Formats: sequence, C-alpha cells, structure tokens
Amino acid sequence: MKKKCDRNYRYSLKTVIILICLLFFALRTSFADILPLNELIARTQERYKKTQDIKAQFIQEVTIKSVNKTEREEGVVYVKNPRRMLWVYSKPKAKKLIINPKKAWLYIPEDRAAYVQDTENIYRSKLAVKFLSGIGKLSEDFHVGFSKPDTVDRNGDYLLTLVPKVSDTGVDKLYITIDKENFQIIQCSFADLYGNVTRIRLADIRINNNLDDKLFNFKPPSGVEVFNMP
Repeated sequence: MKKKCDRNYRYSLKTVIILICLLFFALRTSFADILPLNELIARTQERYKKTQDIKAQFIQEVTIKSVNKTEREEGVVYVKNPRRMLWVYSKPKAKKLIINPKKAWLYIPEDRAAYVQDTENIYRSKLAVKFLSGIGKLSEDFHVGFSKPDTVDRNGDYLLTLVPKVSDTGVDKLYITIDKENFQIIQCSFADLYGNVTRIRLADIRINNNLDDKLFNFKPPSGVEVFNMP
C-alpha cells in the first residue's frame, strides 16, 4: 500500500509542476476574429501579470498506456502566487494535495496517511520556479504554435501546442484548448516518457479571489501516519 501511495504522491507532484505553468493563463478579452499568434501571446502574458490567484473546478483523466486504462478524478483547485496550491479531490475518493513555500503534503483520509516533502525538493524544474515566482513569460519559456493539422476542435475552440525551451519537466509538448467565446484555457494535456497521457479540463474559473494564505496550510489530523519523502 505504501509503495502504491508513494507512486501516487510522486505522480501528483509531477502533474502539478507541469500544470502550474498553465493555470495562470486565462484570457478574458473577446475578439471577433482569430488573433495573430504573437498578439495572442502578448495578451495572454498581460493577463498573467494581473492574476494573483485562481479557483477552478477540474476533471483529471490519466490514461495508463501499459494497461490501457483511464482513471478519472474530480475536484477543485486553488492557486495563489507565489508557490501556493491546493488540490481538493472529491471523486472517486477524497484526498488533498497542499503546497506552500515550506512543505508539500498529500493527504489521503481513507488510508489515514499523509506524505510530506520540503517544497524546494519538488521545484527542481527551473520553468516551474519561474512561474511560481511570478516572473515567467510565455514567449520566453515556450515555443508556441497553433496545433496541426487542426487549429480548432469540433466546437470551434482553439488548439495550441507548447514546447518548453528548457526540457526539465520530463514532457516534450503540452497541448492546450482555449475557449472561443471568452478565450480562457479550458483544457491541457501531455504525455510522459512512458506514453501515459494526462488530461486536465477546467471549468468555472474564477480569478483574483483574495485567497487567504491559511488555505494552503496543513496539519495532519490525530491518528494519521506521516511519511517523509526524500
């Protein structure tokens, strides 16, 4: 059980490191026509500068290639700049992933177990650190282009491909979907080195909620076994 939860912990953290680079990119300006790519990037970056925190509903699906199985989880994510995140999973079972400037916790109530690690140890990605420090720039950190062969999906939402200029995330490409009506990022996906595919879809995205720092603190309840992760 501990070995399985260790994998769960490490995979959850890896997912967070990649997704944090995207969560702050929320475009709210409406345009009649498709913007040129450079203008789209510029407006995205401008929006990022004004974003202090985010709250959103999420659906996470992970397709495990070796067994051809898809696992689906749902919940609410809270992100506050810099270096604060809270992922509250509600389905299929409850768990919490809490990250603050000092510690990262994965708490699984059903197992009465919590896994803890120093935050500095998980932010080994220079790209993630830049974004969490509020100094990331989309055009400086990614090669960005409209996806091929399709620039829009069947709903007319825009499809972009992002290639990190510094390959320290373990992922070669990120794929994002931007809503055609409000220009918010509503989905992203990526594959790891083993061919497993993660898809995250966001809904009810709310910007600048004045989230309290206390939301990102965690104290293990009585009777919960704590495992220290390297």
